[in-house]
Amino acid sequence: MAPRSSSTSILKLTRCFSQLKTSDPLTQCLASRLKRSLATAVETPSNLSPSNIDLRTTFLAARPPTAQPLVHWPQPPVTTTIYSWPTLEPLSFAQYSPHHLAVPLRRDILHRAVIYEGDKTRQGTASTKWRGEVHGSNRKLHRQKGTGMARARDKKSPIRRGGGVAHGPHPRDFSTGLPRKVYDLAWRTALSYRYRNGELMVIGDKMGIEEEELGPRWLHNVFVGNGWSRGSGRSTLVTAKRRNDDIKGKGALRSLRKVMEEIGKDGLIRDVDEVDVKDLLETRRIVIEKEALDQLLAKHSADLTAAERAWYAKKSRV
Repeated sequence: MAPRSSSTSILKLTRCFSQLKTSDPLTQCLASRLKRSLATAVETPSNLSPSNIDLRTTFLAARPPTAQPLVHWPQPPVTTTIYSWPTLEPLSFAQYSPHHLAVPLRRDILHRAVIYEGDKTRQGTASTKWRGEVHGSNRKLHRQKGTGMARARDKKSPIRRGGGVAHGPHPRDFSTGLPRKVYDLAWRTALSYRYRNGELMVIGDKMGIEEEELGPRWLHNVFVGNGWSRGSGRSTLVTAKRRNDDIKGKGALRSLRKVMEEIGKDGLIRDVDEVDVKDLLETRRIVIEKEALDQLLAKHSADLTAAERAWYAKKSRV
């Protein structure tokens, strides 16, 4: 019923316009005030009259153009410089996927990862005893009435010294859950943040102290000379997992760990299995071995597609 009434109204309006006399001075005076735009920038022809208006053409002209599909161009690989230890001389260049070292900053993801790690490391061993767990007699201290004192039960009451603790802590698990894909994204976000700020130093050699006569003073001078010391914001050294040093009990890496404990004010040293997202954000810069960086990127890539992982594996084999 509605389409028929609208078409009838348009037909009546067209007939009224056709009955108007264009030569009438009053019609010419009111013509400019009766004009209305049809939500389009198309210019009206000069020979257009109410009798030859095509409503279909007018509405098609007012229709917005169709949106063109967006073209996603592939991002170029990220190039990083490989340095030597401890002179920091440039050795070569290495390319990584933009999904590993060019991830945009997500503060919410980093916050969730840090909270997840903090909750996971809480011991939750605080424990107190309630009145039923305290050792002692259950005998009533004095009779209920006639003593002039407040009524009391046994000496294990929480209001008495040596009694139980009301609403005290008990052993519990503080760990919270976080999807693995979100946690892996937080890892690569932290590494990308350090890379964009120029605070990610990739070492091609294995970091360590080969000579026994080199001690804390030598390592402190290395930190000061490279701008890694406490005055420059401290640094975090990340090394790869090497079994030889663990089996022998001696070696360059073990000596480096021992010396770093003595100059802990200048920085930290972490293994691939020990480092977490908080360690990547705690100090001013990250000094990491290339082998350790490859292990971290390969381990925390659960949210990437198979094509992105294949690109990284291909680049790693080159």
